[in-house]
Order: sequence, then structure tokens, then C-alpha cells
Amino acid sequence: MFESAELGHKVKKSVYEKEVPVLREALLSTQIELAKSTRFPVIILIGGLDGAGRGATVNLLNEWMDPRYIQTHGMGEPSDEELDRPMMWRFWRALPPKGKIGIFLGSWYTWPILNRVNGITNDADLAQSTERAKLLEKMLVDEGALLIKFWLHLSKDKQEKRLKTLKKDPLTRWKVSDRDWKHFKAYDKFQEVHENVIRHTSTAEAPWIIVEGEDTNYRNLTVGKVILKAIEQRLEQEKVVPIRIMAPPLMPSIDNLHLLKPLNMGQSIDKDSYKIQLEKYQGKLNALMRDPKFKYMSVIAVFEGNDAAGKGGSIRRITGALDARYYQVIPIAAPSEEERAQPYLWRFWRHLPRKGRVTIFDRSWYGRVLVERVEGFCAEADWMRAYSEINEFEAQMVRHNLLVVKFWLAITKEEQLRRFENRQKIGFKSFKITEEDWRNREKWENYEQAVCDMVDRTSTRLAPWTLVESNEKNFARIKVLKTLSEKIEAKLKGLYEEGVNYLDKPKKNH
Repeated sequence: MFESAELGHKVKKSVYEKEVPVLREALLSTQIELAKSTRFPVIILIGGLDGAGRGATVNLLNEWMDPRYIQTHGMGEPSDEELDRPMMWRFWRALPPKGKIGIFLGSWYTWPILNRVNGITNDADLAQSTERAKLLEKMLVDEGALLIKFWLHLSKDKQEKRLKTLKKDPLTRWKVSDRDWKHFKAYDKFQEVHENVIRHTSTAEAPWIIVEGEDTNYRNLTVGKVILKAIEQRLEQEKVVPIRIMAPPLMPSIDNLHLLKPLNMGQSIDKDSYKIQLEKYQGKLNALMRDPKFKYMSVIAVFEGNDAAGKGGSIRRITGALDARYYQVIPIAAPSEEERAQPYLWRFWRHLPRKGRVTIFDRSWYGRVLVERVEGFCAEADWMRAYSEINEFEAQMVRHNLLVVKFWLAITKEEQLRRFENRQKIGFKSFKITEEDWRNREKWENYEQAVCDMVDRTSTRLAPWTLVESNEKNFARIKVLKTLSEKIEAKLKGLYEEGVNYLDKPKKNH
């Protein structure tokens, strides 16, 4: 796999000095065109061996291009804040917006590779990490990003020579650390793991470009020319051809029976029982939040539902039981300009809570398979792939002791009409009803089908949906509080069974 990167590629100084000015001018011009177009982001990964020139390459790219439109990230040891979230969180929040270039020195491959070489993880763990990396990259490319992955390589002899040369010179010896020599001694193991990772993650949409790193001139010209050609080719594409869906269409049940129809929408609770149970479950929820083991987990509560189904009222009953210092409510509306410049899931990743916290989403990432699907705000290919992307997103959260509790608040069409008319009559409620709400009613059946498909495809063992009969608001609020309390209680019980030793040692390869 690395044979072509051990041939001794070289570029003469005279050739290099002749080509560099032309290349730099072309890179700057193309970068400015990219910034003006704001059509897509460019993500560049610089990976490879110690001594192969990764840091020098990153510095050179910032020198050759306009650093105002480049975001450079050295992804070293994760901070405490980053360890509190799923591993991919630190990369998601560092993604460049459309029109800019993001350079990653160290990436989502770094820690899985190091942990495998050091024996912290096994082959199965590495396989899972590479699969998550592939899913992330496919999603980024599907969202329009240009992803360029460089692997800078040195043979074992050349790496040793490079490290010794740097160590001998007083001006460069600082570049060589004990860690570099430790890694050199494990060269063969690194080579085995590198080959495994590259073989499994060099895909059609994001192939690895292996570059011999010994000769600086060759390395610099190769990397610069690849980046230039890739951006130029993408800019030349006037528009992206829509992906055709060849799979069978999602059809309603032929007998007209679906998930929402069996719900008993007539359930209710009297006022006295409501007050008693409200106090009971709010008290229980508050006590669970103060449990000593809660600091090792976090909670995301997702609220979706029909318009006027009572999401806001249910959320207020939850927050009424919590310490305001440890929760936040995220209302989701149409994306802002900043959010539209990023992949779809970016605005949700950025709000993931630290351990010991609760985040409540008033509407969520499910908008892609609900309103965006029904209203035609995204292509069929986009909302069809969103089911698997959402499941992967939630799986990463759950894997990191983040409890995901999802509620769909359902009301009948007749009850919704009654609430709409009531809102129009009462002055302090009139702001809750808009023309858009009335338009959505006209597509009731389409939304109903979208909800059923959503639950069928995203109600997993890790993050199941809870359907809440919400025609009677007090019944719905108690069901939400009870469900949330029970799920947190069950999660805490699991943490106690796992033991404090496991909890006190967060993994870098989380």
C-alpha cells in the first residue's frame, strides 16, 4: 500500500522555485473564488508518520493561501470539556462553514490509531471507530463538503534518518520528543494499523492521498497541486446533480392501519390526581438530578409533536423540577445563516450537554424527516439518508452515557382545530397561532405518514420513541414526567452496577 511512497520521490530546487510562484497565485485566486461563492466548505486532513512533515505542511498552506479564510485545528489531547462529550463533538464544532477551508492536523483517526497501537483497544474497537469515521465522511460529502485526506509517509529507514537529522541540529532538535522515538520503536505496529485504517477508509467520496514525505519540495508541490485541482474541479461544477433514489418508495399501509391510530386519545386525569402526581414526579426528577452518579451521565430530552400538542407546557413541568444551573432549553426554528453554512446536524451537535447536565430540544434534528420532507425543503435523497444519520448520531450519544429520551406528543385533528380556534380568541395566546399552522393542517395526512416512517426507522433500542396521548394536557404532562424519571432512574441503576472505577476513568477513544 505504501510502495509508491517509498520510491524516493524528489523535485529539483530549480524546478521547485519555478513552480511555486505559479502555484501560490493559483491557490490564492481559487481560494478567493471559493470564499465569494460560499457554495461548499473544504476539509483537509493531514495525517501520517512523525517526521514526515505534517506540521510543516500545515504551516506552508497557511503561508501560501490567505489565512483569513482558513481555520487550522491541531487536534491533540482532548480537554476535560471534550471528554465530557462524544468523541466526534470536538470535530463537529470545528468544521468550516461554506466558503472556507478547514485544516485538521490530527483527526477522527488519531486516537483510534494510537489506542490500538498502545494496546488500549482491540481490532474490533478499531473497526468500529473506522466505521464511524466513514459514516461521518459520507455525511459530510453528501452535505456538499469537499473532503481531501493526505497521508504523509516515510519508510522506516528514512524516518530514523529524519529524526536523527532533526535531533542533531540545535535549531531543530526541539521538534523531536521522547514520544517520537517511542513511536519509531513501534514503527511496524503503526504500519500495520495505518494500513488497516487506510484500506477501510479510502472510499470513492473521500480517498486517501498517500504522499512521500522525505523530500520537502516534492511533498509541498504534491499537496498544493492536489488541493488546487480538487477545488478548481468543484468550482467548475455549476450545480450538483440530484441523487436519484432507486429504492422502493415509502408507502402508507395498504390497510390504513398505522402507529398513531391505536393510541387511546381519550385518556385523562382529574385535577386532584394531577396535582398529587405532578408533585410526586417533579420531586423524583429533582432527586435523581442530585444523585451522586448523575455527574457521570447527561440527558437529552427531545420534544416533537403536532402543532398545539402541548410541547411547551410539558417542557415547563420538567424545568420546574430542575436547578436552572444544570439545564438548557433549545428551541429549534428555521436555520440561521450561520447554520445553513454548515452540515445539517452541526447545529444540534454544538448543543450537546456536558456530563451532569440536561438539554431539552423543543423540536429537533427530526425536522429533516418531518417538515423538510413534507414541505419539500430538502431533496428526497437528503431526508431518506437522514434516518441512518440520525440513528448514528444518537448511537454516539448513548455510547457516551448520554441518555436520549424522545417524545412525540400526539393530538387528534379535531382537538388541534379546537385549540387553534381557542388561541385566536384569547389575546395572550394569539401569538401562538400563525398562517403556517393553518397551512400545515391541510397536509395532516402527509405529516401523519412522515411521523409513522420516522418512528419505524428511528425508534431503536438505544433511543426509543415514547408516543404521548396529548388530547388531555394534564395526562400528557404526567406521562412525560413519569417516563423521563423512570428512564433516568434506570440509567443511574446501570451506572451503579458498572461501578465507580469505570466511571472515574474516561476513555480517550470514547
